[in-house]
Amino acid sequence: MGFATDAIHVGQEPDPATGAIVPPIYQTSTFVQEELGKNKGFEYARTSNPTRTALERNLARLEGGSFAYAFASGMAAINALMSLFKAGDHIVAGHNLYGGSFRLFERVLKDFGLVFTYVDTSCVKDLRGTLGPTTRLIFLETPTNPVMEITDIRALSEMAHASGTLVAVDNTFMSPYFQRPLALGADIVVHSTTKYLNGHSDGVGGAVILNDLTLADRLKFIQNAAGAILGPFDSWLVLRGAKTLAVRMQKHNENGLAVARFLARHPKVKKVHYPGLLSHPQHDLAKRQMTGFGGMLAFETGSLENAKTVLKSVRLCSLAESLGGVETLISHPATMTHASVPPEERARIGITDGLVRISVGIEDAEDLIADLEQAMAKLR
Repeated sequence: MGFATDAIHVGQEPDPATGAIVPPIYQTSTFVQEELGKNKGFEYARTSNPTRTALERNLARLEGGSFAYAFASGMAAINALMSLFKAGDHIVAGHNLYGGSFRLFERVLKDFGLVFTYVDTSCVKDLRGTLGPTTRLIFLETPTNPVMEITDIRALSEMAHASGTLVAVDNTFMSPYFQRPLALGADIVVHSTTKYLNGHSDGVGGAVILNDLTLADRLKFIQNAAGAILGPFDSWLVLRGAKTLAVRMQKHNENGLAVARFLARHPKVKKVHYPGLLSHPQHDLAKRQMTGFGGMLAFETGSLENAKTVLKSVRLCSLAESLGGVETLISHPATMTHASVPPEERARIGITDGLVRISVGIEDAEDLIADLEQAMAKLR
């Protein structure tokens, strides 16, 4: 079946009890057992819930994986992934991660003995020297948040596997519609389902998708034991979002490219970070491993004062954290999503005080461009 067909139907079969076209929300904490040791497949809602199970089936199919596990947030999903490892294990992470991932690694997981090294994963040939006998995982985003660097997933995975190292890709920015890391050789995919998979800015969640049975069994145990599960209503919201994922991502891509081209031509914009532009240094790689460029971009205004002016002046774009919703969100990475990253590190990877990030929604592109144009006109 095609992607859109799977998104609408896998895990979303009509309810066999009533014929309801939309699977129900099983808002229950426990399940009555027929007799001791005999149940209908469910015992306790932390362990499993029919609505969450339906979502996990759906996400596994969309990412081309065998197993999927849904969590209470994207960060809960990443934390569960990192719980596969133990004190002394070495994790190589991308140097340009979402600030929340960096915060989790540096201010929580280091205290439990995990060892982190941050590298530019887009330079695959330079990674070999960072891998050692205790290296267990390479964790990366591609494109990165927010400067949109691209990593060659296939080349990196081949290099990592040669040394027995796993590869995990945070695929939140692209969604499985535009990029499927497992098909490119990665071992594990992570999502903040809060973003494009849900798509409507009304639920928080996360997911981990993979193929390896041994890792999957351990992750399932961690999900149940630690309990950071996605509730039934939020699971239902993501299932609802999945039904329109294909058409939404097409529009995000169309609008993202239109806005990026407008900004690239604007005389007051210093630089635009968007892999769909020919000027992006990894445009050709993006075309090879992605089927679209998405709705995320960032642009350089030149100063904190300029960034503040733009953020204060927009009317249609909403100043807010998060991304991936149908509405356009605009933000300031240095003081919002990446505030937990030290200033010197932000500067090193290009997150300047003048950088503005946009999650381009699915409104009419000409309205978004008009809004940005009037805001940019206020810059000196």
